Amino acid sequence: MTGALLISVRFYEGRYHGLGDWPPAPGRLFQALLAGAAEGANLPEPARGALDWLERQAPPTIAAPHGLPGQVYSMYVPNNDIDSKLGRRNSPLLENVVSEIRVEKKLRPILFDQQGSILYCWQIESSKDDNAAQICELAKSLYQLGLGIDMAWADGSITSDTEASDLLSMHGGVIYRPSDSGESNMQLHSYQPGFRKSLTDRFESLRNRFRTDGSGREAKLIFTQPPKPRFVKIAYNATPRRFVFDLREEDTFFSWPLNKVVLLVAEARDKAAEKLSAGAPELAENIERYLIGRGARDSDKEVRVRIVPIPSIGHVHVDMGIRRLSVYVPQTCPLRSDDLKWAFAQVLWANADGVIKCGLQRTESSRMAERFEEPSREWRSVTPLALQSARRRRIEPSRIEDEFKAGHERTLEEKRAAAAVRQALRHSGVNTPVMEIRLQREPFDRHGGRAETFAAGTRFPKETLWHVAVTFTEPVNGPLLLGDGRYLGLGLMRPRESAHGIEIFNIEDGLSENAQPEIVAQAARRAMMARVQHSLDCGQRLPTYVSGHEFEGSPPRGRGAHRHVAVVVDLLRRRILFLAPTQLHRTGISWRKISDDHKTMALALEGMVILRAGSAGCLSLAPTTIDSDNDPLFAPARIWESVTDYDVTRHPRRLDTEEALRVDVASELQRRGWPSPENIDVIKVRSGPRGGLSGRLRLTFAIAQPGPLVIGRSTHKGGGLFANG
Repeated sequence: MTGALLISVRFYEGRYHGLGDWPPAPGRLFQALLAGAAEGANLPEPARGALDWLERQAPPTIAAPHGLPGQVYSMYVPNNDIDSKLGRRNSPLLENVVSEIRVEKKLRPILFDQQGSILYCWQIESSKDDNAAQICELAKSLYQLGLGIDMAWADGSITSDTEASDLLSMHGGVIYRPSDSGESNMQLHSYQPGFRKSLTDRFESLRNRFRTDGSGREAKLIFTQPPKPRFVKIAYNATPRRFVFDLREEDTFFSWPLNKVVLLVAEARDKAAEKLSAGAPELAENIERYLIGRGARDSDKEVRVRIVPIPSIGHVHVDMGIRRLSVYVPQTCPLRSDDLKWAFAQVLWANADGVIKCGLQRTESSRMAERFEEPSREWRSVTPLALQSARRRRIEPSRIEDEFKAGHERTLEEKRAAAAVRQALRHSGVNTPVMEIRLQREPFDRHGGRAETFAAGTRFPKETLWHVAVTFTEPVNGPLLLGDGRYLGLGLMRPRESAHGIEIFNIEDGLSENAQPEIVAQAARRAMMARVQHSLDCGQRLPTYVSGHEFEGSPPRGRGAHRHVAVVVDLLRRRILFLAPTQLHRTGISWRKISDDHKTMALALEGMVILRAGSAGCLSLAPTTIDSDNDPLFAPARIWESVTDYDVTRHPRRLDTEEALRVDVASELQRRGWPSPENIDVIKVRSGPRGGLSGRLRLTFAIAQPGPLVIGRSTHKGGGLFANG
């Protein structure tokens, strides 16, 4: 039975002097537990075992009171050289030594409500775990957390997952959770296996860091730098609270025009501010600053309320009307999230006669809002970005022929706009490197609006509005709003929907002229297996999904024979593709059953920038994405033609070579779930020395079929690749 380990820490004063972190990092808590459990220089065996168990656990979720930086002040304390002074022969008096080595230290404490506690929560495999119970005992010995002046005490308990979740939600402070994406600006020092031993080794080294070399007048005092603790930095996110509201007209949805998004967001914001000010006049200043944005400073960006319009998306024919609003309230926002939820639920729109036209209604359904939060490498604008520093030159419609823009002028405008997009990403806290930026005035969606149509009735000139597509080197989490109008609904980005199970790398450089796809595929497969093996725990075997073999080394048989990743090499377009079997087989394989193995492989491939492929060269790689609507390997087409040789799975002996190729291809297509082609044209055929048969073909289907199309005996070794002709 799973459970949760909780440690609650309280301070005697509402001040925390630890440098560089709030809340106190998990590594600091680990040190405090070890210090409290130690008996002089010795650590009891039960405490040692429990701490060794704790360092193998995942980082905890942390709930902490709101902390504000206090004033900077100075302290004058002896530095760590006092041992070198007192260790000499005829050492001076202690008070004289201290006066010589006193140094100034500047401190800036974090101020918080001392009545509040800091709660650390670990998910554990069993609520009956003896190590977890021992950690609860160690918590009773904790006496400080942070600097030596941060006196504290702690309690530990083991609860169910449900009770732990309730305690976190009722805490009333800010909840910080470990972030898998690593995008958080907050990096906290945490423990890792071997951390406890590194602390004890450092303690022993500190006790003997000075030694005397030689004797008499030639004696020298030697200083040895103690080893560093084995900290690891973990990204933490304080996830904002999200409230979703439907636009309702009585019992039906109300669809707000997409190009009137600025009016919708501004009116919803102002009406909610009016309601909140009427109910709590003492909050007027904070409402102006953190909700409306008047008087807000750059330092307030992370704590301001964000209103995100939610257009309807998900199908090519959807009208993209706005039927929902999401309100994101940072946990560090001075305005209470429950007060904001109440205020937005009171928002109503009425016509000139006072008849209610529509209003905001709180809903628990968040499926459409979550579409804009999904991590993706490629993002496209739904509402255009307002880039005030990248204004296009305006031409009067009557003088278009006389004042047309030359190609170099358009190029310069787009370069300025691309630079403005990069700056907008930095302002929004997105630091992931950008691979590609595409700019245009036309929408990316069939029912979207041109950029200039969003300018009417706003303070943003139409010359500053751009539709933008951004491709990152790594997935970025949403929601993503960019540009100068991001607090008014402009610059809303949506993740580009892509098929599961596709990892692609461009070959940037190093490919030899006579490179063979099978050589590159073999090298890529070996690199993939090596990187996955390195990411696994010691002694853990490669999954069959990656290796293509059973644990004892035999090839898989039966229904799981082809359920492993395929390495596809497209040298014509200088790419290496890692395709899940769901991309190769249209039926019979569930993505849900292989998604964990594919995710493990995809994470292991991150950062692969060099591939040594023997005679094919030392390849420089860069991750990329696909445009499935236009890519020759993925776009729907009626005609598909071989890129690499197709190797037959069986060679019927009674047929000639061309007919044998046609029969085998037809059988392979049927097995993969593809329809029967109208024509199978053999372009080239080649017989091997041992009766093998391969060739190049052209397949014609009655209805256009989307790719990828990779078939044949060498599917997983770089062969059998087709592109639309």
